[in-house]
Amino acid sequence: MNICLYDRLPVAWRASAMLLCAVLASACSSQEKPTRVDGGDPERGRLLTQQYQCAACHFIPEVQGTNGDAGPSLQYMGRLSYIAGSIPNQPENMIRFLRNPPAVKPGTLMPALGISEEEARHMAAFMYTLQ
Repeated sequence: MNICLYDRLPVAWRASAMLLCAVLASACSSQEKPTRVDGGDPERGRLLTQQYQCAACHFIPEVQGTNGDAGPSLQYMGRLSYIAGSIPNQPENMIRFLRNPPAVKPGTLMPALGISEEEARHMAAFMYTLQ
C-alpha cells in the first residue's frame, strides 16, 4: 500500500504547505513579461532597429539586414527573462541597455550607437513584440 508523505503530516502543517504553494504560484503569475513600453511605438522601433543595422549582428525577425550571428538571436527577446544574460528583462532596463550597452554591462561586445532615449523606447517596444 502506498501512503503519501503529505497524508502523514499534521493538519496544521498541511494547511501551511498548501498556503505556501498558493503564494508561490501567485508570485509566478504576477511576474509576467512586459508586453508594452509606455510611449513606445513598436513599428517605429522596428524601423529604427533596421536603421541602426542591428541585424548585422543579430537575427531579428521582420528586420531587413544580413541577420548576423555575432550577437544572440533576438527572435524571442520579448519572452526572455534576462537581457544580455544577466539584466532583468524590464522595459527601463531594456531602454538603458539599448542606449549604452557597455555602461549597463561592462565587457559586452555590443557598442553604444548613440541611440536617444526616445529611439530606445520605440526599439524596446518592438523587442517586446518578439515572442
